[in-house]
Amino acid sequence: MKKINLILLFLFFPFFQNLFAQCAMCRAVLETEDGGVKAEAVNNGIMYLMVFPYLLVAFALYFSYKVYKKKHK
Repeated sequence: MKKINLILLFLFFPFFQNLFAQCAMCRAVLETEDGGVKAEAVNNGIMYLMVFPYLLVAFALYFSYKVYKKKHK
């Protein structure tokens, strides 16, 4: 199990910094403003909200794996 966690960490963690999560309409509206500070804030907010569903799925899979292992011992 520890090997799988390390493999997943090394596969997915480096890509988090390169993601841009704005939709085309949000990007078009926010790029017309000067400075781009609002656009970066909106992008960071979208990324923040996007993480939670993945964390919920990861925890659900982890706990179901623990229950599965406990049942088969």
